[in-house]
Amino acid sequence: MKKLTTGVLLVGAAALLTATNVKAETVMKFSSWAPPTHPQNAKVFPLWGKRIEAATQGRVKWKIEYKLASPPKQFEVVRDGIADAAWIFHGYNTRYLATQAVEIPGLGATAEAASYASQKTFEDHLGKANEHRGVVVATMFSHGDAVIHTKKQIKSLADLKGLKIRVAGGVSSLVGKQLGVVAVKVPAPKVYETLSSGVADGVFMPVETQKTFRLKEVVPYVTFMPGGLYYGSFAIIASPAFLDKLSAQDRKAVLSTTGTSLAKAVGKIWEQGDITGLADAKKSGSKIQTAGSSIMSQYKGITANIEANWLKKMGKFKNINAKAALADLRAAAANYK
Repeated sequence: MKKLTTGVLLVGAAALLTATNVKAETVMKFSSWAPPTHPQNAKVFPLWGKRIEAATQGRVKWKIEYKLASPPKQFEVVRDGIADAAWIFHGYNTRYLATQAVEIPGLGATAEAASYASQKTFEDHLGKANEHRGVVVATMFSHGDAVIHTKKQIKSLADLKGLKIRVAGGVSSLVGKQLGVVAVKVPAPKVYETLSSGVADGVFMPVETQKTFRLKEVVPYVTFMPGGLYYGSFAIIASPAFLDKLSAQDRKAVLSTTGTSLAKAVGKIWEQGDITGLADAKKSGSKIQTAGSSIMSQYKGITANIEANWLKKMGKFKNINAKAALADLRAAAANYK
C-alpha cells in the first residue's frame, strides 16, 4: 500500500509539473495570407518568431496560421482578438494616408533601405497620425520597387492606356489612374487566377512575384522603372490585449524585437526575394526591360501631382510636418548602409 501511495503521489506531482509548464508557456498566433513559400512566410515571420522565443527564453512561443481572414481584413483579425499578430498592406484600406509616404514614386531604394526609412519616419513623424488605433505597430516596412508585369511588351506609356491592370490600392491605384489603365482590384493571392482567366492584362507588383506568385507563367513581360514605379507600405501589427496578458518582463522582451531592427530584417529578405525572382524570371524566359530616359521623364511628369496631393491631404494632421517627414524618409533611404 505504501508503494502504491508513493506512486500515486509521484504521478500527481508529475501531472502538476506538466500543467504548470503548459500554463507558463504562451503561444503567439500570427495570421498570414501570402503563399507559405513566399519569403515573408518562409523566412521573415519565422525569424521574428525565433527572436521572440529567444528574447522570452521560450516562455512565448510563436505559431503562424493561414486563412483566418482575407488580406484586407487582417487588421480586424488582430483588433478583434482572432489572432495575436498579423501583417497588413495599407493599400487595401482607404483609411491610411500617412503610410503612403514611402509609396510615392521615385524613392529609388532597395526593400531593406525603404523598410528602414519607413519605420524610422513612422517613429519620428508619421506615427503621430494614429492611423493604427486599436493595435500595436511592431514595425513598418516596404516591398522593393514595383515593376510592370504584362502579357505583351510595353514600348511606351501609351501602351498601358486602356489595359486591365491589377492595382493593389494606395499609391499604386493613383499611379494606375495617371497612366490611364482600367483598374482591377483583387488581393495578392488572387492575382495569378485573375491574370490566367483573362480578367486582367497585367499587374503592378515587385519582381519577386515572378517566382513567388508564378507570374512568369502568365505575364512574362517585365518592365523596370528606374527609381521605382512605386513602393508598397506594410506593417506588422500586434494585439494590445495579447501584450497586456504577458508579464512585464515578457512584454518588454517581445517589444525589444520590434522597430527598425525588425524592419531591416523584413526588408533584407524581401530584397533577396527580388534578386531571386528576377533570376528565376530570366531563367524561365521572361522578357526583362528597363524603361529609357524619355519614358521616365514622361512618367515623372504624369505622377508629379501624386506627391503634391499627398502633401495637401496631410494638412489635416496639424501635429505632423509632412514635407519634413517626406524629406527625412528619402534621406534615410538614400543614406542607408
